[in-house]
Amino acid sequence: YVLKGREISAMNDDELAQIRNKEIGFIFQTFNLLPRADAVQNVELPLVYSGLARKERKARAEKALDAVGLGSRKHHRPNEMSGGQRQRVAIARALVNDPSILLADEPTGNLDSKTGEEILALMDDLHHGGNTIILVTHEDELAQHASRVVRLRDGKIVSDVRNHPVVG
Repeated sequence: YVLKGREISAMNDDELAQIRNKEIGFIFQTFNLLPRADAVQNVELPLVYSGLARKERKARAEKALDAVGLGSRKHHRPNEMSGGQRQRVAIARALVNDPSILLADEPTGNLDSKTGEEILALMDDLHHGGNTIILVTHEDELAQHASRVVRLRDGKIVSDVRNHPVVG
Protein backbone atom coordinates (compact mmCIF):
# COMPACT_ATOMS: atom_id res chain seq x y z
CA TYR A 1 0.00 0.00 0.00
CA VAL A 2 0.93 3.64 -0.37
CA LEU A 3 0.86 5.92 2.66
CA LYS A 4 1.41 9.64 2.19
CA GLY A 5 2.89 8.97 -1.23
CA ARG A 6 5.34 6.34 0.02
CA GLU A 7 5.29 2.68 -1.09
CA ILE A 8 5.33 0.77 2.19
CA SER A 9 6.39 -2.62 0.75
CA ALA A 10 9.63 -1.07 -0.52
CA MET A 11 10.73 0.11 2.95
CA ASN A 12 13.42 -1.43 5.14
CA ASP A 13 12.86 -2.32 8.82
CA ASP A 14 14.04 1.07 10.13
CA GLU A 15 11.76 2.95 7.75
CA LEU A 16 8.83 0.71 8.71
CA ALA A 17 9.50 1.35 12.41
CA GLN A 18 9.46 5.08 11.72
CA ILE A 19 6.13 4.77 9.87
CA ARG A 20 4.64 2.78 12.77
CA ASN A 21 5.86 5.37 15.25
CA LYS A 22 4.86 8.56 13.43
CA GLU A 23 2.05 7.66 11.03
CA ILE A 24 0.07 4.94 12.81
CA GLY A 25 -1.44 5.23 16.28
CA PHE A 26 -2.28 1.92 17.94
CA ILE A 27 -5.17 1.47 20.39
CA PHE A 28 -5.17 -1.94 22.04
CA GLN A 29 -8.01 -3.82 23.73
CA THR A 30 -5.82 -4.47 26.77
CA PHE A 31 -4.55 -0.85 26.92
CA ASN A 32 -0.85 -1.92 27.08
CA LEU A 33 0.04 0.76 29.62
CA LEU A 34 3.18 0.65 31.75
CA PRO A 35 1.93 0.02 35.33
CA ARG A 36 4.64 2.02 37.13
CA ALA A 37 4.33 5.05 34.83
CA ASP A 38 1.73 7.77 35.25
CA ALA A 39 -0.60 8.84 32.43
CA VAL A 40 1.79 11.51 31.10
CA GLN A 41 4.71 9.07 31.02
CA ASN A 42 2.61 6.43 29.25
CA VAL A 43 1.49 8.93 26.61
CA GLU A 44 5.04 10.25 26.17
CA LEU A 45 6.41 6.83 25.25
CA PRO A 46 6.04 7.07 21.42
CA LEU A 47 7.65 10.51 21.58
CA VAL A 48 10.76 9.10 23.26
CA TYR A 49 11.38 7.07 20.10
CA SER A 50 10.81 10.20 18.02
CA GLY A 51 13.76 11.89 19.69
CA LEU A 52 11.83 14.87 21.08
CA ALA A 53 13.22 16.78 24.04
CA ARG A 54 11.65 15.94 27.42
CA LYS A 55 9.92 19.32 27.81
CA GLU A 56 8.26 19.03 24.37
CA ARG A 57 7.27 15.39 25.06
CA LYS A 58 5.61 16.33 28.32
CA ALA A 59 3.75 19.28 26.78
CA ARG A 60 2.44 17.15 23.89
CA ALA A 61 1.46 14.29 26.22
CA GLU A 62 -0.46 16.68 28.49
CA LYS A 63 -2.22 18.21 25.47
CA ALA A 64 -3.23 14.73 24.24
CA LEU A 65 -4.57 13.84 27.70
CA ASP A 66 -6.55 17.08 27.77
CA ALA A 67 -7.98 16.20 24.35
CA VAL A 68 -9.40 12.92 25.68
CA GLY A 69 -10.81 14.50 28.84
CA LEU A 70 -8.16 13.33 31.30
CA GLY A 71 -6.52 16.62 32.21
CA SER A 72 -7.20 16.03 35.90
CA ARG A 73 -5.75 12.47 35.90
CA LYS A 74 -2.37 13.20 34.29
CA HIS A 75 -0.29 12.01 37.22
CA HIS A 76 -2.30 8.91 38.08
CA ARG A 77 -0.97 5.43 37.38
CA PRO A 78 -3.08 2.85 35.53
CA ASN A 79 -4.09 1.04 38.74
CA GLU A 80 -5.53 4.34 40.01
CA MET A 81 -7.85 4.69 37.01
CA SER A 82 -11.00 3.03 35.75
CA GLY A 83 -11.00 0.91 32.59
CA GLY A 84 -12.46 3.79 30.60
CA GLN A 85 -9.80 6.17 31.87
CA ARG A 86 -7.06 3.66 31.01
CA GLN A 87 -8.50 3.36 27.48
CA ARG A 88 -8.50 7.16 27.19
CA VAL A 89 -4.80 7.17 28.15
CA ALA A 90 -4.21 4.55 25.45
CA ILE A 91 -6.09 6.72 22.93
CA ALA A 92 -4.07 9.78 23.95
CA ARG A 93 -0.87 7.75 23.47
CA ALA A 94 -2.07 6.74 19.99
CA LEU A 95 -2.82 10.38 19.12
CA VAL A 96 0.30 12.03 20.53
CA ASN A 97 2.33 11.81 17.30
CA ASP A 98 -0.62 13.15 15.24
CA PRO A 99 -0.73 9.98 13.12
CA SER A 100 -2.31 9.59 9.70
CA ILE A 101 -4.20 6.49 10.84
CA LEU A 102 -5.49 5.14 14.14
CA LEU A 103 -5.70 1.34 14.37
CA ALA A 104 -8.07 0.27 17.13
CA ASP A 105 -8.25 -3.40 18.10
CA GLU A 106 -11.53 -4.06 19.94
CA PRO A 107 -11.19 -0.73 21.82
CA THR A 108 -14.31 -1.36 23.91
CA GLY A 109 -13.73 -5.08 24.50
CA ASN A 110 -12.61 -4.75 28.14
CA LEU A 111 -15.15 -2.09 29.11
CA ASP A 112 -18.68 -2.10 30.46
CA SER A 113 -21.37 -0.95 28.01
CA LYS A 114 -21.68 2.63 29.37
CA THR A 115 -17.92 3.20 29.29
CA GLY A 116 -17.76 1.55 25.86
CA GLU A 117 -20.32 4.06 24.58
CA GLU A 118 -18.21 6.92 25.98
CA ILE A 119 -15.13 5.59 24.15
CA LEU A 120 -17.15 5.22 20.94
CA ALA A 121 -18.36 8.82 21.29
CA LEU A 122 -14.74 9.93 21.71
CA MET A 123 -13.74 7.98 18.60
CA ASP A 124 -16.66 9.52 16.69
CA ASP A 125 -15.37 12.96 17.75
CA LEU A 126 -11.85 12.06 16.59
CA HIS A 127 -13.19 10.85 13.24
CA HIS A 128 -15.27 14.00 12.75
CA GLY A 129 -12.12 15.98 13.62
CA GLY A 130 -10.36 14.43 10.63
CA ASN A 131 -8.71 11.29 12.01
CA THR A 132 -8.81 8.12 9.92
CA ILE A 133 -9.74 5.21 12.18
CA ILE A 134 -9.54 1.54 11.30
CA LEU A 135 -11.39 -0.37 13.97
CA VAL A 136 -11.24 -4.15 14.30
CA THR A 137 -14.23 -5.74 15.99
CA HIS A 138 -16.32 -8.88 16.12
CA GLU A 139 -19.35 -6.89 17.30
CA ASP A 140 -21.91 -5.89 14.66
CA GLU A 141 -23.25 -3.12 16.91
CA LEU A 142 -19.82 -1.54 17.11
CA ALA A 143 -19.32 -1.87 13.34
CA GLN A 144 -22.49 0.14 12.78
CA HIS A 145 -20.61 3.24 13.99
CA ALA A 146 -18.34 3.05 10.95
CA SER A 147 -18.86 4.74 7.59
CA ARG A 148 -17.45 1.66 5.87
CA VAL A 149 -17.59 -1.96 6.99
CA VAL A 150 -15.17 -4.48 5.51
CA ARG A 151 -15.85 -8.05 6.62
CA LEU A 152 -13.10 -10.67 6.53
CA ARG A 153 -13.28 -14.44 6.74
CA ASP A 154 -10.15 -16.57 6.79
CA GLY A 155 -8.07 -13.58 5.72
CA LYS A 156 -10.17 -12.76 2.68
CA ILE A 157 -12.58 -9.87 2.12
CA VAL A 158 -16.14 -11.20 1.93
CA SER A 159 -17.89 -7.82 1.84
CA ASP A 160 -17.07 -4.13 1.64
CA VAL A 161 -20.08 -1.91 2.29
CA ARG A 162 -20.52 1.84 2.71
CA ASN A 163 -22.51 2.37 5.87
CA HIS A 164 -24.65 5.14 7.32
CA PRO A 165 -22.99 5.30 10.74
CA VAL A 166 -24.85 5.37 14.00
CA VAL A 167 -23.57 8.43 15.86
CA GLY A 168 -22.95 8.03 19.61
